[in-house]
Amino acid sequence: MKKHRDKPIVQITNPEIDKYSEVHTSPESKDIQNLINSSDEELQYIDMLSGRVVGQLLKMIVKISGAKRILEIGTFTGYSAVMMAEALPEDGEVITLEMNLKYQKIAQNHFDKSKSGHKVTMIHGNAQNTIKELNGTFDLVYLDGDKLRYSFYFEQVMPLLNSGGLIIADNVLWDGTVLDPEDRKAEAIAAFNKLVAEDKRVEQVLLPVRDGVNIIRKI
Repeated sequence: MKKHRDKPIVQITNPEIDKYSEVHTSPESKDIQNLINSSDEELQYIDMLSGRVVGQLLKMIVKISGAKRILEIGTFTGYSAVMMAEALPEDGEVITLEMNLKYQKIAQNHFDKSKSGHKVTMIHGNAQNTIKELNGTFDLVYLDGDKLRYSFYFEQVMPLLNSGGLIIADNVLWDGTVLDPEDRKAEAIAAFNKLVAEDKRVEQVLLPVRDGVNIIRKI
């Protein structure tokens, strides 16, 4: 469903600037384009897809950082998982957590059809539980699941993150509603941003890209 149906939102950047940025960003692969089209056919709303600019930002960060093992919290239809998998070396791995049965089915179908989908392993179930069962450490964590649980997920993944590793949290401006939170999700995301900004274990930059991206590095 759409995030703020029938609620006023803040336009973070000029729509023409958004479009200009997208046009001047590297295009998505054929696999990703097929994934977008398929998601649009199967679901009423696909506004939870990360989008080209954030997707290519993720891909670039994976390549620049040299990450090989990635954890994703919140799969949706598999867009960001495939984007990151495309940037990984052949022995790289994306572990993605998803509890929604419909999204699981759609995403797995996309992974099976994608050239890089073999690098992705999806774990079914509530991330609050499955995250506690993970083994090993990670170079990068992409946080895009339940917005009410962002602070919880942050604390859970910190021990799993290698020194110098990254957490990338999406939707951290929540259509600008974090400026004056009036609902539970806006309040939770605002609290998460404050928690991260005050945490001495990390350094971070919050970018007003699309719906806000917080790039966090474990010191």
